[in-house]
Amino acid sequence: MKFLILAGGKGTRLWPVSRKNKPKQFQKLISNRTMLQETVDRIQNDFPLKDIYIATNESYVSEIENELPKLPVDNIIGEPAFRERASCIALASAIFSNQGADEIMAVFPSDHYIKKEKELIRVLKKAEAFLNNNPDYLVAVGVKPTGPETGYGYIKHQKKTIVTEKSKNNLKFYKIEKFIEKPDLETAEKYYQENDFLWNAGIYLWKTSAIIDRFKKFIPDSYERLCKIRKVVGTSEFKKVLDKEYPLMDMTSVEYGIMENDHKSVVIEADLGWSDVGSWSVLKDSLIGKDSHFVKGEHLDIGSKNLLVYGCKKFITTVGLKDLIIVDTDDAILICDKNNSQLVKTVVEKLEKDGKVKLL
Repeated sequence: MKFLILAGGKGTRLWPVSRKNKPKQFQKLISNRTMLQETVDRIQNDFPLKDIYIATNESYVSEIENELPKLPVDNIIGEPAFRERASCIALASAIFSNQGADEIMAVFPSDHYIKKEKELIRVLKKAEAFLNNNPDYLVAVGVKPTGPETGYGYIKHQKKTIVTEKSKNNLKFYKIEKFIEKPDLETAEKYYQENDFLWNAGIYLWKTSAIIDRFKKFIPDSYERLCKIRKVVGTSEFKKVLDKEYPLMDMTSVEYGIMENDHKSVVIEADLGWSDVGSWSVLKDSLIGKDSHFVKGEHLDIGSKNLLVYGCKKFITTVGLKDLIIVDTDDAILICDKNNSQLVKTVVEKLEKDGKVKLL
C-alpha cells in the first residue's frame, strides 16, 4: 500500500496562527509535533516510510524536507499550481502507476486529528483486504456523527450494508449515495438524527488502476493530462511537462467529480475519535469538550466559561467571559465568539482584498 498525504491546504479558519507561508499542517496545534508530523507518525508505526508520499504546493517543499528529514526526497510531490484534490490524486496516480505494481493508494489529509490510532490501522487493513477482493471499488472512510456539526462534510449512504463473502467483518461497508459539504445547523441536526449519514473523514483507498480508470470515465481532460505526465515520470522532461499540464487540470474534487458518480463507491463506517480541526471551536471541542477551557500559553482566568486561549508571548488574563476564542500571535490578535469561528475565513478574505499581505 502506498500513502498519499495531502499537504497543500491553506487552513484559513485557523488564522492568525495558520498563515499563507506556514498553514495549519505545519503548525504545532495539538502537541509538540506539527499536524503533518503527527499524520506521518501514525502511519509509519505500521507501514514503511518509503511508501509514504507527501503532495504539496512547490513553495512548501523545503518546509516538508525540514519537518521530515528521513522521508526520501523523491517522495515529496511538488504541485506547480493550486488545484483541487482530484488533480493532486491524478498526479500521484501517474507517478505510482509508472512505478510498476498496481498497488492500493490510501489518501490522507495532513491536518486532521485522530485519537484512536490503532483503530485507524485496523480500518486501513480491513479496507485493504476488501479492495484485494474487490479491486474495482473505491472506498471512503466515514465517521459516525457525535453531534450536529456544520463545519464538516457528510456522506449519505444506503441503509443496507454490502454483505458478501469477501467483505464480512465487524466494520460496515455501505454504498455511497452522495456527498454533502458543510450543511446549515438545521440540516446538520436532521442528519444527526438519521442513520444513513456519516462525517467525511477525507480518507480514501483504491487500486491505482481503478482511480485512473475513473479519471478516464468521469474527468477525461484530466485523464489525458495524467497520461502525458505519466509518460515522462523519472525523465528529464518531467518538470517541463508537469508545469505545462498540471495547471490546466480540472478544478474539481474527487468526491463530486468521481465518487458520487460511480456505482462502486463505498464508505466504511469507523470510530476514530476524529476531527478535521477545521476551526478554532472544532479544535477546542475535539480535545477537551464543550464545557472546559483550552489554554496554550500563560493565562489567568477569573470566573469565565468555555474559552479557548491560544497565547504566543503575552500573559493573557480573562475575567467573566463566556464562549470566546482568544488567539494571540506576534502581529495579530483574534477575539471571536466561539459559535462564529467558521467566519474567521471571511477575515482572511477581507485582509486579502484590502491588500494586507503581511497579515496573510
